[in-house]
Amino acid sequence: MSFFNKVKQGASDAAKKAQQTVEITKMKSQISSKEKDMDKIQLKIGKAVYRAFVSGDLAESEVEVLDYCEELVLLQQDIDAIEDKIKNMKSEKTCTCGKVVPIDLKFCPECGKRFPDEPRVEDTTGDIRVICRKCSAENDIGSKYCIQCGDELSETPVT
Repeated sequence: MSFFNKVKQGASDAAKKAQQTVEITKMKSQISSKEKDMDKIQLKIGKAVYRAFVSGDLAESEVEVLDYCEELVLLQQDIDAIEDKIKNMKSEKTCTCGKVVPIDLKFCPECGKRFPDEPRVEDTTGDIRVICRKCSAENDIGSKYCIQCGDELSETPVT
């Protein structure tokens, strides 16, 4: 490999890492926002229970509390999905014991559990990709539309 190809490869890798970092930061911001929404809902649950307690009939808050709990479940599912996307971008997985490890490990270093054999995903190291703003799928640099969700890809790079 010539010197210029090595430099080109290094620049390509750096661009991919930078774009990945930006996307992960956006996803972490989404998680933070959803966690704040969860805090607000939990406060509403507390207020509903207290109002029912003061009125002397805790049963009157049951429907309201159940509705809030359903909202919490949906928000937690959204957070889990975003965290899974981040792990995929970072090539990580989580063991049943809670330890986050590189995706290529066969055994957990914390508990020793064997990970199920998973099909290998094609490595795109060195290729510059465009990350869809809507679904975070990787697309070829010249793509106009996302291969995953069909959303139009921006022609101007994110700065």
